[in-house]
Amino acid sequence: MQIETPPTEKRYEKPEGERRGLVIVNTGDGKGKSTAAFGLALRAHGRGKAVKIFQFMKVPTARFGEHRMFEQIGLPIEGLGDGFSWKSQDLEHSAQLARDGWEKARAAILSGEYFMVVLDEITYPLIYGWLPLEGVLQTLRERPKDVHVCLTGRRCPPEIIELADTVTEMQMVKHAFKAGIPAQRGIED
Repeated sequence: MQIETPPTEKRYEKPEGERRGLVIVNTGDGKGKSTAAFGLALRAHGRGKAVKIFQFMKVPTARFGEHRMFEQIGLPIEGLGDGFSWKSQDLEHSAQLARDGWEKARAAILSGEYFMVVLDEITYPLIYGWLPLEGVLQTLRERPKDVHVCLTGRRCPPEIIELADTVTEMQMVKHAFKAGIPAQRGIED
């Protein structure tokens, strides 16, 4: 490790543009995409802003750690799917759940009722062909001016990356699962 001298001057100028809703993407093969989105949701909720989280691959009855916490603090989170695709008994049913879920998410975005809408794991229904990309792009373009939308998932379509204001790619450097350590409650759920 190389020791650095802390900066003594601000390294950037304050932007002078207009504040507006952002499209934020967390993608890549590394861990932390949903966690980062949930952090944004908590930050906004903590400021008294209306937030809604949609999870495209989780079942509506999911009780992971984030569901339990969000329930306690009154932050709405809704599972729209039927779990991992490899566990699905009927992929057409999974696709229909994604389409139905998208209509709910789309309505929430366009309503202007929410400061932030999180579309957790939306890239999977897009890359599986369950949702039409153009409809998602159109909604992102037409959303009310002050609505922030955060999208998560691996292999985010380049068209969404192009439209987005902020894109972070999580890169896996090392993962415990690859070393044979199973997922652990409170870390992976």
